[in-house]
Amino acid sequence: MTRLGPSRVTRTVIALVIGAFFAIPLVSTLLYTLRMPDESLSLSRWASLGDPHTAATLKPIWTGLGNSLVLSVVTVAIVLVLLAPTMVLVNLRFPRLRRVFEFTALLPISIPAIVLVVGLAPIYLQIGRMLGTGAWTLAFAYGITVLPFAYRSIQASIDAVDLRTLAEAARSLGASWPAVVVRVLAPNLRPGLIAASLISIAVVLGEFTIASLLNRQVFQTAMVVVQKQDPYLPAIFTLLALVFCFVVLLLIGRAARGTRKARP
Repeated sequence: MTRLGPSRVTRTVIALVIGAFFAIPLVSTLLYTLRMPDESLSLSRWASLGDPHTAATLKPIWTGLGNSLVLSVVTVAIVLVLLAPTMVLVNLRFPRLRRVFEFTALLPISIPAIVLVVGLAPIYLQIGRMLGTGAWTLAFAYGITVLPFAYRSIQASIDAVDLRTLAEAARSLGASWPAVVVRVLAPNLRPGLIAASLISIAVVLGEFTIASLLNRQVFQTAMVVVQKQDPYLPAIFTLLALVFCFVVLLLIGRAARGTRKARP
């Protein structure tokens, strides 16, 4: 029988190329933080994170990181409370609108961030008057930015589950629509919801353009400010942020595997 898939050697070469594509920049950044003026390697710059003299320099980063974490929570809440139920409603009650909704959800990925800011600037003038100018208000813009990525993650789980049968069975047993969504559909869509949450967190932690142009202090804008004083600290915090996202990814993968094991 003819084998249609790639050979083991081909898969190994592809894996090595992709691994090198991601590993080389990370290793280079790590060596940049470790290399001293005399070409030796030292952890002194990493150890200086706990130095009281470095606290004043790190203050913008801690403030920006705190704002980004708050933004992550609010953005994830927007995805889970607004986007996911809307997608369920469209798939169950308005299937003819699915193509239109998909086009609308994927549209932001084709619009540059600078163009989004031009359209959002007048809106944020009104938001600033009503809700203040806190960094958390960026979650409304970030909710639009993460929309295409979150949509694809959730839609993949929706396509893998027979929502109509589950909803009709729950309704026939007397469950209300909120109970159907929260207690019946959400557990079956858990992998997609978790993946959408991770992507939202990653986008929020890495976004710079919208925050900078709307004059909000977040993690990325704070690192640009600190880089003018110490070029090594932003590199260190970039690696720490990547490690954080990697750990969250592992936890999500473990949770998704647990869901698949429990389902049978």
